[in-house]
Amino acid sequence: MSLPVVALVGRPNVGKSALFNRIVGRNTAIVSDEAGTTRDRHFGRAEWAGSAFWLVDTGGITDDPRAAMDVEIRRQVQQAIDEADLLLFVVDTRAGLHPVDHRIAEILRSSGKPFLVIANKADNPKSTDYYEFFELGAGDPIPVSAISGKQSGDMLDVVVANIPEVPAEDDTSLKIAVVGRPNVGKSSFVNRLLGEERLVVSDVAGTTRDAIDSPMRYHERDLVFIDTAGLRRQSRVEDGVEFYSALRTRRAIDRADICCLLIDATEELLNQDLKIATLAWEAGRGMIVVVNKWDLVSKDDKTAAKFQKKCVEKAPYLAFVPFLFTSAKTGQRVTKVLDTLLEVEAARAKRISTSQVNAVLEELVRRRQPPQAAGREVRLHYATQVETAPPTIVVFGNNTDALEEHYVRYLHNGFREAWGFTGNPLRVQVKKKNVT
Repeated sequence: MSLPVVALVGRPNVGKSALFNRIVGRNTAIVSDEAGTTRDRHFGRAEWAGSAFWLVDTGGITDDPRAAMDVEIRRQVQQAIDEADLLLFVVDTRAGLHPVDHRIAEILRSSGKPFLVIANKADNPKSTDYYEFFELGAGDPIPVSAISGKQSGDMLDVVVANIPEVPAEDDTSLKIAVVGRPNVGKSSFVNRLLGEERLVVSDVAGTTRDAIDSPMRYHERDLVFIDTAGLRRQSRVEDGVEFYSALRTRRAIDRADICCLLIDATEELLNQDLKIATLAWEAGRGMIVVVNKWDLVSKDDKTAAKFQKKCVEKAPYLAFVPFLFTSAKTGQRVTKVLDTLLEVEAARAKRISTSQVNAVLEELVRRRQPPQAAGREVRLHYATQVETAPPTIVVFGNNTDALEEHYVRYLHNGFREAWGFTGNPLRVQVKKKNVT
């Protein structure tokens, strides 16, 4: 399911970035006493009381409409408002109510989006006067100190209680996020699959700004292709449109069952390709790699194997991912993608009986005993598959905290060899056996 988006808005230097860092839990936004430090947007995944959401930090809105930077920031803040499900209007209790606060409140009211007033810098809520912010007509201001963390838990309780519910999706359809860098041919690829020109195609990189859903039916299976804007390197995300395209790509990965990573056959696998692949893999999504524009490559019978080998050398987990060499322009092997998606889905849902898992575990341990820590014998007793999508196997034993990572990889590879789980992450967890 796509995570909701919560955006921080307000004047410069009211503590939005400090609050962002407090909620997300790491110092990713630049914090300074100088007003207007945050000019670009930052976003991160936050979680509180079992509720996860994307949190977006924005630049401060000022009252100087002539300054070019202020015009740009206003444009970006408007995009944040358009994208958000809930807005947090941050005000400064030390500075008190400011005329610009009234104007921001009007902007938020006219958006029709729900918003909360966050009264920041309330280091001592009992003695801090934040009641003047009632004048904004947005309900009770919520006191917090982003720097010390005081009242932050209470604030987050209110925030998660006010995030609108994201509508439930049709869980029976297979959702495929088509991801990749700009201009690798994602829209052309989806159009070729669908057999019609549903998506705008252009030679200009980044034509697709939003994530666009396109349903189709194949072999009695409902598929939904989510065509996304390309993820650029973060340093190149220079304007609000590109920033929100990156955010939508991450939301598309959240929604997807399988990610279809398109890469350009005329280039090597680039770091940005790897970044996108890793985002999807670590999120537990199935994956296939589609090498597009294969018609433009001079090749022999070993070219595809060499290309795939180079990719696996850069990211070893890609050894478990199907590679398809296609051309959206000519249609070469594009329909093969549909069959491969269904194969990956079947592997994703595969469930292995506990007796089979234990038989493989016993054979793996017989072949290679776990390395023993001094004075602490490591023994593995049994294993079972506890989840699908992605498949997850838990191995129980004693002194498992002494089990070295390379042996867990050995078990992982053994389970993978036994059952494949093609195109899916296989998670192997080692836990201490409960003694009763």
